[in-house]
Amino acid sequence: MKSIYTLSLALFGAAFAMPLAAQAPGRTVIHAGKLLAEPGKPVRGASTIVVEGGRIISISDGFQPADPGATLIDLKDKYVLPGLIDSHVHLTSDAGGLAGQLEEMTLSPAAQAFNAEVNGMKTLRAGFTTVRNLGDGDGATLALRDAIATGKVQGPRIVDAGNSISGSAGHMDGSLGYRDELRPFFAGAGNTCNGADDCRRAVRQQVGRGADVIKFASTGGVNSRIGAGLGKQMFDDEAKAIVDTAHMFGKKVAVHAHGADGIRLALEAGADSIEHGTILDEATIAVWTKSKAYYVPTLSTVNGYKERIAANANAYEPDVLAKIQWRIGITGKSLEQLVPRGVRIAFGTDAGVSKHGRNADEFELMVQHGMTPVEALKAATVNAADLLGLSDEVGTIAPGKSADIIAVASDPVADVTILKKVDFVMARGRVVE
Repeated sequence: MKSIYTLSLALFGAAFAMPLAAQAPGRTVIHAGKLLAEPGKPVRGASTIVVEGGRIISISDGFQPADPGATLIDLKDKYVLPGLIDSHVHLTSDAGGLAGQLEEMTLSPAAQAFNAEVNGMKTLRAGFTTVRNLGDGDGATLALRDAIATGKVQGPRIVDAGNSISGSAGHMDGSLGYRDELRPFFAGAGNTCNGADDCRRAVRQQVGRGADVIKFASTGGVNSRIGAGLGKQMFDDEAKAIVDTAHMFGKKVAVHAHGADGIRLALEAGADSIEHGTILDEATIAVWTKSKAYYVPTLSTVNGYKERIAANANAYEPDVLAKIQWRIGITGKSLEQLVPRGVRIAFGTDAGVSKHGRNADEFELMVQHGMTPVEALKAATVNAADLLGLSDEVGTIAPGKSADIIAVASDPVADVTILKKVDFVMARGRVVE
């Protein structure tokens, strides 16, 4: 029987000789002290998980002996649970404010791709084995998604939105904040649209690039360099055209929305998730409770804002700073209103605004603003898997599913902050060093 340490050394040496895809994992036996196979259901005691070919083969009670030649992983003193899912990240950067604007002007797509790979590994080592990347203009994360899927590099499973869509002068208009003569160079690759027909074109363009999901902005944004507020910035027929076109192609739709009018617009158009969802009124909540749309709170953004401002009071332009200060003050209030109304919640951080690798900070904020630790865990596993259309693949530890497995030192239901210190990560059957 080989130990996990022997296996690690062997894989390290072999990594230079062959691509990851060629390193087909053999049979692995995991001894789990406690097994939270499906958050929201009772924890199991001592358990044995058998993994082969990147998939979970079986789960049995007690510590069963490993077959000759199998690799035994000893997690008898750990709580074992499914790999976590972050439904809202931006892997190419975590620079913000003026520093982020400078990156946009200086970094090539190749440099952004390297950033994305590094940030992806930070995320994976933090226990997040699947992410939904909601915005990448140059295709770096689309390429990284494919490289990870084919085993060329290691990283989290990526569900990618391609380039996010908005109306001209909306939150995703890349030309905002630049001098008039420079704006054409930063206008993006046709991701802005005006009128329903043009918005259908914008969706088709992202589908043609290989996007897994469509993201658009129905309202202004905190970080966009324009003082046009955070209310609705898209007409009803434009939003409906985006959602209908995406759904026709079998793509779900994530909507950046802060103002209540823009949230309601997106819900009525048939959006699958609302990102941020910062301002609510009773009319909007009433529409939401009748919808199947998920809420992705992205509370962690405030951590990134506070840290950058503490390091540099001039990190953001005045128009943006005013919105940030408002966002810090109101963050969490929508979650407090929606949890008791039964709206479905999926975990998402907006990492990139906050720091990559610190995704689990979101759990503590979710609990502070009305969720139980169990509900927060479900949001990052069962619910997020459903939102991403991956329930058959991830979100629980069950036979037939991808072997995305993590372990922590103590019960995360008793103290959700333990998820900030993940001790073991396996992604698609491979141990992450």
